[in-house]
Amino acid sequence: MPPTIETVQSWQGRTMVGPDGAKLGTIDAIYLDDETGQPEWALVNTGLFGTKSSFVPLAQAQDLGDSVQVPYDKQLVKDAPRVDTDQHLSEAEEQQLWRHYGLDYQAADTDTDRDGVYDDVQDTAVGRDTSGPTTDDAMTRSEEELRVGTQTRERGRARLRKYVTTEEQQVTVPVRREEVRVEREPITDANLDAATSGPDISEEEHEVTLREEEVVVDKRAVPKERVRLDTETVTDERQVAEEVRKEQIQVEGDQDQLRRQDQR
Repeated sequence: MPPTIETVQSWQGRTMVGPDGAKLGTIDAIYLDDETGQPEWALVNTGLFGTKSSFVPLAQAQDLGDSVQVPYDKQLVKDAPRVDTDQHLSEAEEQQLWRHYGLDYQAADTDTDRDGVYDDVQDTAVGRDTSGPTTDDAMTRSEEELRVGTQTRERGRARLRKYVTTEEQQVTVPVRREEVRVEREPITDANLDAATSGPDISEEEHEVTLREEEVVVDKRAVPKERVRLDTETVTDERQVAEEVRKEQIQVEGDQDQLRRQDQR
């Protein structure tokens, strides 16, 4: 059994969820059948910031307390045919909606004597101040306002990668070596004893060891600096342009009489 008018009175503004509990959107208005007075459709605001609206059947809706559950998933609701909520639902539009949700159009009709056309459902919308039996003698003029916000998304990634390169370095290093130098000194009284200590005539051989320095190369890793990634927030300004609708009220009738009433 579809929900009663008493049940749906509090549904406006509630969250509508699918069979898995995922949020479908927020119920903006409930629409009644003109002939039966029973709830048939919910207008649900979907999309980012509720910028889109979809009609959802209420025949199988269940009250969960803080939300209303229907047996339709999020994608099915978002893909529902777009119908101008300020206009009458034609027979073709109604059939299109029923087919989209996999419902039989004739079976969805009530037992009352109807001609198959879904009459202006907005005339009896609960919570909508339009000319109908549920409203008073005043008319409310409404207009759309842009609601613009931001959401965070990933714009890219940065990473640090360390790799090894090879380069050639030239270093000049002084090296020392020993060379043989012949020194001759004359015989004097000071060195006479040393000079005549051996045989008068003989053969001798003296050996001198020569040394030199050679270049020794060694390498070691030396830490030079620390590098890390960090982020900073930069604020830009972007302009958003979108069309908004607003209602205008036109007065028809005896203009002179209406003007005199305004002057009072």
